[in-house]
Amino acid sequence: MSDTLFLILSVLTVAMALLVVLNKNAVNAAMCLLLSLAGLAGLFVLLDAPLLAFVLILVYAGAVVALFLFIIMLLDTTPGSFKPFKPLTIAAAVLGAALLGLGIWSLFGRAVLPDAPASVPVPTMKHHAEMLFTTYLLPVQVVGFLLLIAMLGVIVLSKKYTAPEDAK
Repeated sequence: MSDTLFLILSVLTVAMALLVVLNKNAVNAAMCLLLSLAGLAGLFVLLDAPLLAFVLILVYAGAVVALFLFIIMLLDTTPGSFKPFKPLTIAAAVLGAALLGLGIWSLFGRAVLPDAPASVPVPTMKHHAEMLFTTYLLPVQVVGFLLLIAMLGVIVLSKKYTAPEDAK
């Protein structure tokens, strides 16, 4: 049963991720991103990581996708406004694919997993909270500020400038 569920969730995740990239409508792409993240959260649940699945749904599917939709609505993109790929975009995609291939090659070429000890302590919610508010506090705050700056930038960009009447 879990193998079937894994296959269903993995096919859903990959299909929705492809639709995010290939969809011409930005709102539909954001909705496909939401479904892709939901499939990924299901895969985390199958891996016995419910906290990670919950955080993924809460932070990414809840906050980030909502912010993406807010930005898309403010920018008022129309489906026909996208231009075909430019040569620099194609070169960047080829470079990114080459780096991804190099990373996968180095991962499978040199990765050696250590033997797991006989008794691995199970992390608790208290442990995760202590790590989040001590060790990883600065990265969490930086990401929050980056999201705030992105939202303010979109608001400034989407504001229409009108010349004052007496300046004409």
